[in-house]
Amino acid sequence: QLQAYGGGLVQAGGSLRLSCAASGRTFSTYVMGWFRQAPGKEREFVATVSRSGGTIVYEDSVKGRFTISRDNAKNTVYLQMNSLKVEDTAVYYCAADRHANRVITVSRCEYDYWGQGTQVTVSS
Repeated sequence: QLQAYGGGLVQAGGSLRLSCAASGRTFSTYVMGWFRQAPGKEREFVATVSRSGGTIVYEDSVKGRFTISRDNAKNTVYLQMNSLKVEDTAVYYCAADRHANRVITVSRCEYDYWGQGTQVTVSS
């Protein structure tokens, strides 16, 4: 089970840190990812991190502004979001991929478990 939190309302240029806590003892075996879904749009990839944290991929529009990280001892993945823009407004979801043959995962179809989402609203 994944529980995402940390969303809120922030002005453009501000920062937020999202967290996603996982239950169970297999967190370190999952590739983790963050996705987002704006109203009327499909859910889109934001960032993914490998099991060890050593491999990370970002969607182009968030590169240099967002940082994904994980703490396997705390069963938690984070998304630090800086220099937020109005277009970053969306519900943000964390997800877990349990397949051992993948180092990282960018396709939402390949994730097995999803958190409930946390709303991020960036005002101008």
